[in-house]
Amino acid sequence: MRVYVPLTLPSLAEAHKAGELGSGPLLAYAVTPALREWYASDDLEELEYAALGRAALASLRLLAAEPAAPSRRVVVAVDVPDGAVGPGPDDEGGDEAALGRVRVTVAVPLAKAASVHADAGDAETDVAAGAQALAAADGGDDDAQALVDGVEDHELLWFATQEIPNMVGSGA
Repeated sequence: MRVYVPLTLPSLAEAHKAGELGSGPLLAYAVTPALREWYASDDLEELEYAALGRAALASLRLLAAEPAAPSRRVVVAVDVPDGAVGPGPDDEGGDEAALGRVRVTVAVPLAKAASVHADAGDAETDVAAGAQALAAADGGDDDAQALVDGVEDHELLWFATQEIPNMVGSGA
């Protein structure tokens, strides 16, 4: 099963140094039945893109909690055995932010990652504004929600896993 793990650049650097995304349980996003129902599509590629988007929003939340981190969302796509994915707090309570959320219950070696998705440098201003506005947006502030939604105008770029050292500043 393909899962999308939300990170920040500092947590990607930690994963690179440790050689693994985490030992589990690990928060991730995937194509779940609730996500399928919400997105209303049978196209797997579209559904995986939606799961990636959910992980990107979770990365934005991580940035809101870590204001010193560079303002770039980071998501790592990794394939794990189906049995390694357990249910996460999905949207059963109507929490749209939890759509597609799963728990990966095993250690995930970074070598198993398929790709990394991250914002370009020109997104940093909008990402920082969106991260700062999250709490107000969660409270129903429409202007803050517009800032959060504006972050989605920036497509995450695709990077091969061999590019991680350069992304985290430890490359040649």
